[in-house]
Amino acid sequence: MKPSPSLLHPPLTWHLSKREAYKYAWAGSPEAPPLILVHGLFGALSNWDSFLHYVGTQYALYVPLLPISEESPIEPSLEGLVQYLWYFYEGEKLPPAVWIGNSLGGHLALLIAHRYPQAVRALVLTGSSGLFEEGMGSSFPRRSSRDYVTERVRYTFYDPRHATPDLIEEIYTLVNDSAKALRILKIARDAQRHFIGPLLRQISAPTCLIWGLNDSITPVSAAYGFFYLLPHAQLHFIDECGHAPMMEQPERFHAILRRFLQEILI
Repeated sequence: MKPSPSLLHPPLTWHLSKREAYKYAWAGSPEAPPLILVHGLFGALSNWDSFLHYVGTQYALYVPLLPISEESPIEPSLEGLVQYLWYFYEGEKLPPAVWIGNSLGGHLALLIAHRYPQAVRALVLTGSSGLFEEGMGSSFPRRSSRDYVTERVRYTFYDPRHATPDLIEEIYTLVNDSAKALRILKIARDAQRHFIGPLLRQISAPTCLIWGLNDSITPVSAAYGFFYLLPHAQLHFIDECGHAPMMEQPERFHAILRRFLQEILI
């Protein structure tokens, strides 16, 4: 679907910043309310490019670049990544932010909200892990097979055309690097072992769940699980959409997000 011109903003670009303990990208206006965008296990900065067109300078956009596959002193575990996100948040001296997480990023945002509620104004979760997840991550059978990797990347989307050759090549390269694959595997197994259900009722932040109706990795049942367990949640489905709505259906995703932000930031 072609985006409505009224929803688009003048194009922005990501700026990369590096501190001693963390790296991140940012865009928008630093004086505006902050949105912290947390990517998933195989995620990257490009996953959030739609925010540059739909959000504009209304908000300060931050993308912590998680050390999932790269060599890092940060332990390859949920605990290590939560601490990394906390180092970022404290180091940038941000006010309470809206944390927006996709897949593993949603899982991490929930853990931040549980442990550091003072850092969270609201949550937006899309395809979040933590209750149920099915997909490439817990093991890499036939990881050297390009056909296998292509199949799993396409599985992420409702429309397999979103599994571009560049994206497939990026994932293929990652899982065929032994050191990187080992870090990814450790984090994936830790996430699958960590059932977040018992913590959800203790999270008081307003939460917007935006889910692909055709998500095969964290299916509709997972979305309803989060909806029933989180005390202040609203749930929205997007049809003809898989595990990454902000990439596959950006116009619909941002229409829902915009309404939610208007509700909580008034």
